[in-house]
Amino acid sequence: MNKIIPALVAAIAVMGGAYYVTKPSEQTVADSPVQGEPLVAITLPADLSPEAKMGQRAFDATCAECHGQNATGKMGFGPPLVHKIYEPNHHADIAFQMAVQNGVRAHHWQFGDMPAQSGLTRSDVGNIIAYVRQLQRVNGIN
Repeated sequence: MNKIIPALVAAIAVMGGAYYVTKPSEQTVADSPVQGEPLVAITLPADLSPEAKMGQRAFDATCAECHGQNATGKMGFGPPLVHKIYEPNHHADIAFQMAVQNGVRAHHWQFGDMPAQSGLTRSDVGNIIAYVRQLQRVNGIN
């Protein structure tokens, strides 16, 4: 009996964690988006910091092709970065730096692997991170 209770508590915790990670976001578009459409609807900030403005320009030039306008994802291309999966306590800023430098094997989404990105400095990526984090904060992702 004493061994069953901890095992049951552990199983419930694992199931709860799995539900938290996989449950649909409140930001998710209700209808299934078609190829190329945004995957989430977001609120845009009233204004961006100077770093985030530079990051937006770099994001639009390098990242938006797959991650969509304003990091809302793009059906069939790449995931939204304005999503709880990318909140700072799960994907710290260094994870974005490493993703750009080394690429990423698909693990949260079914979009395939992300290749390393060339032509971006650490400073460029830092500004992109500032942009994405500002978008996330306005949408309740801290």
